[in-house]
Amino acid sequence: MYTISAELTFHIPHSDSLKDKRQIRRSTIEKTRHKFNVSIAEVATQDNHQTLTIGIAVVSGEASHARNSIEEIIRYMENHTNAELFSVEIIE
Repeated sequence: MYTISAELTFHIPHSDSLKDKRQIRRSTIEKTRHKFNVSIAEVATQDNHQTLTIGIAVVSGEASHARNSIEEIIRYMENHTNAELFSVEIIE
């Protein structure tokens, strides 16, 4: 069994409140969870309305499959959210 996780930090320049951030967070997490059936949650920066930090975890029987899955999820999130991907940390 192989586990890989990633922490993605997004910058939301047009967010003026935590309500704006929650809307983006909810949409991003729901779309990603629905498409990939992956464990995903906001893991930090909850009180900062212009920064969104999301954690993702993938478990697979093969290391290459886990790595490919996490990379595909990151690309998807980068292209399907109303925020700018600021940093990515992958933990194997």
